[in-house]
Amino acid sequence: MPRRGLTSERVSAAAAELADEVGLSRLTVAAVARHFGVSDAALYAHVRSRDALIEQVAVRAAATFADRLGLAVAGRSGRRALVGFADAYRAFAVAHPGQYAATQLPLPPEIGTASAGHLRMIELSYAMLRGYGLDEPGRTDALRFVRSTFHGFATLETVDGFGHPRDLDASWRSLLDAVHTTLTNWPTSDEGGQRANGGQQANGNQGANRGQQANGGQRANGEQGTGDRK
Repeated sequence: MPRRGLTSERVSAAAAELADEVGLSRLTVAAVARHFGVSDAALYAHVRSRDALIEQVAVRAAATFADRLGLAVAGRSGRRALVGFADAYRAFAVAHPGQYAATQLPLPPEIGTASAGHLRMIELSYAMLRGYGLDEPGRTDALRFVRSTFHGFATLETVDGFGHPRDLDASWRSLLDAVHTTLTNWPTSDEGGQRANGGQQANGNQGANRGQQANGGQRANGEQGTGDRK
């Protein structure tokens, strides 16, 4: 029977805070129960398992994350949208490492497709790139590039992974300059295909050259052999 005063909303909110404090990997039903000063059994009336608890944190965190990203890109496009999105992304990931980690986890389809926060994050990510005029599949490739770049920087910053004394904000601005330049010059599918074909042709030419050299070497050896016999 649910304990009076405890609700699913309060449980998920407390779990999200604990995830930031102790790390998502250490978040358990028992830890949340201790936070409320109740038994584990009392909490199971509101959450059926640890996996379900993590899923609740992920859905809740995604909604908050999406709100921050939405405010950051509202009324912006191109570089301004990129910078606003990036700054909001980094700020949330660093300030809420446990919740951020939860948003990166794969969810069961029935939960992920019903999570308004996750769906909005996807929409906002593509909207952020709209000003760069990218078509598919380049748009998705570019989004994967942007996401992995922001994720890598924020994750390293969270664990103090940058040992050099260079100011992190200065590095971040340089990184955004580089991302903007890359997106502005993102190759089209045709250009990618041409490069691939060019590489194949180059490899083919190299192979032909090697074959010609080999045949030339054989002829030379033959001529040397003939000269010896003479």
